[in-house]
Amino acid sequence: MTEPVPRLALTAGEPAGIGPDLLAMLARSAGNAQRVAIGDPGVLERRARELGIDLTLRGFDPEAPRRATPAGTLELLEQPVEARVVPGQLEPANAGHVLALLAAAADGCLEGRFDAMVTAPVHKGVIHRAGHDFTGHTEWLAERAGSGRPVMMLVAGDLRVALVTTHLPLREVPDAISAPALERTLHILDHDLRRDFGLARPRIAVLGLNPHAGEGGVLGQEEQNVIEPVLNRLRERGMQLVGPLPADTAFTPRALATADAVLAMYHDQGLPVLKHAGFGEAVNVTLGLPFVRTSVDHGTALDLAGTGHADPGSLAAAEALACRLAAGGAR
Repeated sequence: MTEPVPRLALTAGEPAGIGPDLLAMLARSAGNAQRVAIGDPGVLERRARELGIDLTLRGFDPEAPRRATPAGTLELLEQPVEARVVPGQLEPANAGHVLALLAAAADGCLEGRFDAMVTAPVHKGVIHRAGHDFTGHTEWLAERAGSGRPVMMLVAGDLRVALVTTHLPLREVPDAISAPALERTLHILDHDLRRDFGLARPRIAVLGLNPHAGEGGVLGQEEQNVIEPVLNRLRERGMQLVGPLPADTAFTPRALATADAVLAMYHDQGLPVLKHAGFGEAVNVTLGLPFVRTSVDHGTALDLAGTGHADPGSLAAAEALACRLAAGGAR
């Protein structure tokens, strides 16, 4: 008897962006999953036509056996838009639709209808303009799942970079790096690297916050007062931790050769390096959730919507990783 294929919820993201394009492009080839698109059928069909893609949408039946979705087809969980969609033109009236996509996917994962969710990009600015409190997928999904503090990690090949803080203004970062926050992040990272990536004793390189990792306190006290005590405490409990390391040399090939993952203190400390290494093929993974969630490594690319120039490589990589993680065991 063959194992059932994973059932993935694929959210279409911001309807004016490249999310619908990416789903249509992904559907051109067969995958190893049951692909359930969550979106507006009219938007998906129109975008496919604009791109010259033959796409068949089939109603999603959660009671039907799980089978790999054939090429040219997406199963559909319908979530209508609220206002007319024009590629490249943001419409605040559709912000509620975007959040409803996420809710349907997350709730479906929590209730066992889906094995994982894979998200196309959303536009934080237009969601804010519509009056919703939204800082990003990572934080929103953690709140929806009631799982507390989430951890964002991006994966590009063998390079894995996780973050202590995510979507914060830079001036707020030092205050957010508390001992409890850092310790919880490291616990989640260590746990999920073991469970999902099969690493028996993950080696984690931890960056300092300040230039030269504080230069012994001359360039900042966070390393001495917060980061080093947490690392020492967790090393005594068996974690394989190196650092705090100066961020400007931690990503050299020699340094990375002995690390399974890098923990950066803030968004733009670690992610520019990872995206330089694998932009367009990297995958965003949310750790600390009770379900698998992966995403593309880029934004809505409004200027590319409907043009056929979007690259579905990151979405394909996100789907492949979601399948692998979903097969790794129950959460």
